[in-house]
Amino acid sequence: MSVRRYIIVFLFPIIAVSCEKPIDFKLDNAEPKLVVEAAIENNTAPLVYLSRSLGYFSELNPGILASSFVHNAEVYISNGVLTHKLKEYTISAGGGYIFYYYSIDSSNLATAFTGELNRNYSLRIVSEGKEYTATTLIPPVTKNIDSLYWKQAPSGNDSNKVSLMITATDPPGLGDYIRYFTKRNREPYYPGLNSVADDQIIDGTTYTIPVDRGTDRTETSYDDEAYFDKGDTVTLKLCNIDKATFDFWRTMEFSYASVGNPFSSPIKVISNMQGGALGYFGGYASQYRTIIIPR
Repeated sequence: MSVRRYIIVFLFPIIAVSCEKPIDFKLDNAEPKLVVEAAIENNTAPLVYLSRSLGYFSELNPGILASSFVHNAEVYISNGVLTHKLKEYTISAGGGYIFYYYSIDSSNLATAFTGELNRNYSLRIVSEGKEYTATTLIPPVTKNIDSLYWKQAPSGNDSNKVSLMITATDPPGLGDYIRYFTKRNREPYYPGLNSVADDQIIDGTTYTIPVDRGTDRTETSYDDEAYFDKGDTVTLKLCNIDKATFDFWRTMEFSYASVGNPFSSPIKVISNMQGGALGYFGGYASQYRTIIIPR
């Protein structure tokens, strides 16, 4: 090492420490915004959750989440022919907490509909005197699941752990976006930590890749998150999505990954909501495949 380089390397930590000074950030209190999580899937009724955003340093628990839901909003969904006003429903979340969502009004089925492949949808929300809109597409199913199988997890893992493998075919032509979920035994469908992908690398090919187990993001630990256990019954839900839905989840998952990392760049989550709301309205062209992993 040259003398000059040695001096630089030696002095850098001293300079860094000597220049250190406390920084006090004074964050403004932002007004809560409407947060929209809305989706429509082929052969399924639309589902909309409305809540208010929470402060960055807010405490988070089931009670606070339950109190953040937005009630008595006017929520309309249209398929271009029919326009249906959704109804607010409740669901028990356990522990005495109630969660709320909007879906088809069972007392007014004349205008109700479920999702169809290759069709556009629009969403309109009126809440507290403000209007919010978004559009989405349920694309055709173009990403085919050729086979689903398992193999032993790589060495160094528990001998009971297995990798889920998928062989799939991507059609020629860029622009196929997907999101995936897995359901293990009686668990709900959970998205993978990196649940969305495009076809820039695999366009027009047949390929085989491992599928990481979907994760409940309310958990604080993701130990062995990639693998399943022998004896599990696993269902893969593979969805074609439009680019707006892909962009939302791609940036949202980057944001998840960067939380707590002081060296990460700020991530702007891309929303397709118009009117100042956060969140998204997404269409899902879903297909399912189930496998039973022997013990």
